[in-house]
Amino acid sequence: MVRQTLKPTLKRGALVAAANWPVIVIQAIADSLFKVLIAMPLIGGIFLVALVVGADPGALISLEWRDLATTIIGALMSRPIVLTSFLLSLTIVVIGGSLFVFLVKGGTVSVLVRGERVAGPIEQPPLHFSAITRASTFSIETFVDSARTLFPRYARLGAMLLVVYVTSGGAYFGAVMASRTAGEGWGVTALITGGFVAWITVINLLYLLSQIVIAADDCGVGAALTRVAAFVRRERAGVLAVFLVVLALVVFAQGASLLVTAALGLIGFIPILGLTVLPLQLLAWLFRALVFQYIGLSAVGAYLRLYRGGATQESQEPAFSHADWRPTTS
Repeated sequence: MVRQTLKPTLKRGALVAAANWPVIVIQAIADSLFKVLIAMPLIGGIFLVALVVGADPGALISLEWRDLATTIIGALMSRPIVLTSFLLSLTIVVIGGSLFVFLVKGGTVSVLVRGERVAGPIEQPPLHFSAITRASTFSIETFVDSARTLFPRYARLGAMLLVVYVTSGGAYFGAVMASRTAGEGWGVTALITGGFVAWITVINLLYLLSQIVIAADDCGVGAALTRVAAFVRRERAGVLAVFLVVLALVVFAQGASLLVTAALGLIGFIPILGLTVLPLQLLAWLFRALVFQYIGLSAVGAYLRLYRGGATQESQEPAFSHADWRPTTS
């Protein structure tokens, strides 16, 4: 049953996301800005380390971002005032950037909810351009109003997510340090890391489903969490199937991105063609951001279809209109 309904469910999500393509661009810009904001304190930390400790900035920049953050904090541990200032700036940026992302995500999910609601059986052949345009509900006014309406609830949900992140991260580092202190091998550390990654992945999935339910049912955070639990129990096979397909797509896209990055790095060594590397890198970065956002928002449409019970209904159904829809009360 899941195999029969998985393809139309994923197809519907992809078409709804494509019909509302402006939200893909908006979401990609918002996530890119968030990453740039997070990078600013780390860059400032590099210069702080260079000025206070006397380290080489070039050597610090060449480090991977995880090693970079660890090196910066470790070097500033001997300067409590400087370390406190650095952590305070990083905290302010993370909170402010997260609130901005929550605001944008409210408008994005709401537009997709409206589009999926009025799309009708868009996943059923034959596929016409008019069917895709029927699922397009994006407008600046709708996006802004939806973002403003959902922002308080998304902010509360996001605050809960940040608390879970901090608590889980602290527990992870504590477990890793305890295993190293006990003299256990890298196998235990790898096992702990694998469990931590799996836990964060589950949390992110439940967080996304909660955002969807809040926008679809116009309910509070507590009610959304309850309905998500019931939804996962009811459609666990469908949710798992969509999750695995999306995860496979993300892994494949990430691998392709790494190959493109490596290829552009090789081009940079060619004297004449080396001048074209920067524009190509910018285009590759832009394309990568749009592709990943499209995959993620297609998953939102697929989960919406499952939540509305589309995976367990007959494939033929009348087109939905905004006036006919009513929030779920159970």
